Amino acid sequence: MNDSRKNFHLEINELENEMLKMGSIVGESIRNSIKALVDKDIALANQVIADDDIIDDYELSLEEKCTKLIALQQPVAIDLRKIIVISKLATDLERIGDNASNIAYKVKKIDQEKLIKEMNSLPKMTDLVVNRLRESLEAFVDMDLKKAKKVAKSDEDVDVFDEQIVAELLTIMKTDCDKIEQGVSLMFISRFLERIADHSTNICERTIYMKTGKMKY
Repeated sequence: MNDSRKNFHLEINELENEMLKMGSIVGESIRNSIKALVDKDIALANQVIADDDIIDDYELSLEEKCTKLIALQQPVAIDLRKIIVISKLATDLERIGDNASNIAYKVKKIDQEKLIKEMNSLPKMTDLVVNRLRESLEAFVDMDLKKAKKVAKSDEDVDVFDEQIVAELLTIMKTDCDKIEQGVSLMFISRFLERIADHSTNICERTIYMKTGKMKY
């Protein structure tokens, strides 16, 4: 392998590492947004919102580097697909960051109000969502089709949490009109987590495309 080719693959590895750093920040934002809700920590909610700017900067940086690498190296086949997928993954991660920020804004709206119900399901749902994100990124880096397909098909567990939370909140809101405003905010928080899980599925589908050239799993 000549020096030019070695440098090309080093640059791809650097893109992967930057994408994983972005993923780490995103995962922390998800956890912190729900921790802020449980602990009534508005300062932490503000930190999640501020960190969204860092996540946005990662997306712009990765898109720029991917575009430049394609233009200068003119890669083909799986190398080209890999660079394109990294750019797409950056977009998915940025949107996940937006959802974490949206949760933080809802937390600020609830502020110091006593929660209308014990939200034990949300931290459990968050653990599931963050683990799915981590596994989807691992599948990409390892080019592990088996793991990518498994994670992509495990979205139902998150959907079950969301459906249960929404049903419980609707029951409370029907019996007490004073709890409707907070109930709606909590429903949105659950739905934002569900959307994050959908983006993890997108990451898995893109990994499958990178390896096979097809989106189906």
